[in-house]
Amino acid sequence: MVRELNLNDAVRLKKPHPCGGYEWEIVRVGADIGIRCLSCARRVLLSRSELERRLKAVQPADV
Repeated sequence: MVRELNLNDAVRLKKPHPCGGYEWEIVRVGADIGIRCLSCARRVLLSRSELERRLKAVQPADV
């Protein structure tokens, strides 16, 4: 099942980033998804399938 992912959505991943943060913000949407750690501001580029496998929850952005 493909999830609807939009810019500025907050996502929670199953495993923590090495800085200890679980919360990320989506900064790029396409075939690859760019996410930014909300704890340390590190940016990571993941394939859509990889991100969907690692996702635990999606918090939609306030419009």
